[in-house]
Amino acid sequence: MDTNSNKTGEGAAEDVAIAVGADKPQRKVFVKTYGCQMNVYDSDRMTDALASDGYVATDTMEDADLVILNTCHIREKASEKVYSELGRVRKVKEEKAKTGKQMMVSVAGCVAQAEGDEISRRAPIVDLVVGPQSYHRLPELLHRASNGSRVVETEFDIQDKFKHLATPSKEAVRKRGVTAFVTVQEGCDKFCTFCVVPYTRGAEVSRRVEQIVSETERLAAAGVREVTLLGQNVNAWHGTGPDGREWGLGELLFRLAKIDGIERLRYTTSHPRDMDDALIAAHRDLDSLMPYLHLPVQSGSDSILAAMNRKHTRDEYFRLVDRIRNVRPDIALSGDFIVGFPGETDQDFEDTLDLIRRVTYGSAFSFKYSPRPGTPGASMDEQVEEAVKTERLARLQALLMEQQESFNKSLVGQKIDVLFEKLGRMEGQLAGRSAWLQPVHVDAPEELYGEIATVEILKATASSLQGRLI
Repeated sequence: MDTNSNKTGEGAAEDVAIAVGADKPQRKVFVKTYGCQMNVYDSDRMTDALASDGYVATDTMEDADLVILNTCHIREKASEKVYSELGRVRKVKEEKAKTGKQMMVSVAGCVAQAEGDEISRRAPIVDLVVGPQSYHRLPELLHRASNGSRVVETEFDIQDKFKHLATPSKEAVRKRGVTAFVTVQEGCDKFCTFCVVPYTRGAEVSRRVEQIVSETERLAAAGVREVTLLGQNVNAWHGTGPDGREWGLGELLFRLAKIDGIERLRYTTSHPRDMDDALIAAHRDLDSLMPYLHLPVQSGSDSILAAMNRKHTRDEYFRLVDRIRNVRPDIALSGDFIVGFPGETDQDFEDTLDLIRRVTYGSAFSFKYSPRPGTPGASMDEQVEEAVKTERLARLQALLMEQQESFNKSLVGQKIDVLFEKLGRMEGQLAGRSAWLQPVHVDAPEELYGEIATVEILKATASSLQGRLI
């Protein structure tokens, strides 16, 4: 789920700065977000929590009273990137100090969780290090830090986080647009040997149905039309329902589809082992569940899948894809691929290319394997040379890009529904998303912002579509 990757579609890291309001004296917060959609969601929740303490957001670091770096630990050299950014923050903090202005600095997210005390030791400008499960306590933690204490808060209590998530104001929701993320599950019990998530996000924990429904209803009331359910292993979600039973993700989707105003549903990121019959039935029966599925496989080689501890084979993945496409023929698949995992031979890599050719993907994320400290993969023998990884990644991405462009061009001449999310790059233009997540650019009046309209696709590139209103 790392959007700072070599994705064959849009790029990734973004600065998230959401306006919030409060009765207390106004201060400004700048949040820089790295990585996955869950980090984007968490950044929103942090600004929501800080609203009660008088903070509003700014998109300029130099204007901020508080700077938060919300970090990601998935990619290589994640920690080094954080320290490099902290060097920039230090200069801003020092310049503000010359004029008598104070600026607090916080490091949040998965790097904070993994290296809390080390960050505090190496970067004296950091006032607060906070892990992903403690964002609801930000006002309290900042108060402690403002009294001169350097605070490191990385204890796990996901259920506590879910219980105390701040409620965004309608104004804040409207500023974020007509699409929204809702976290339903955190953590992972799969322990893939390449992945640091179980160590930074903890074991799998699922939110209760009533919490998810309540948040989604509030989003719908504020004008949100599309909701994406988030989890490190989202299709393993099994929350307690109002009837006391444990529900699965398929049943939850059927419930959310009944909420007035929510026209589109999505979920990410999935594991092939957790696609059960009820979830596949949801893809068959729910028009509001978009025909797009992120279903990472990582490798097409059985020996590498075993070394990764994925606990499924390539043939099992093929059979699952067939089941899904049998009930939803128009579905587009997205995937994750890692090249150069320890022990990967030329034949293993060819098996991955073969899998991609047989499945065909609408989009995909692809990475060179990079050892993450503390994971089993980091200590494995037969580490693949960097030059080999680079060459394999280039070949794999060329194939994926070819498939993505082919899929996009297959829509030329078709009439599809587009949810308009923002103003376009040119005057008189709106930008939206197709059911398959492609950006779509259309000459359209601003009044259609937030609406779903039918568009005829006139042109397609590898990364976007252009069309005209019907």
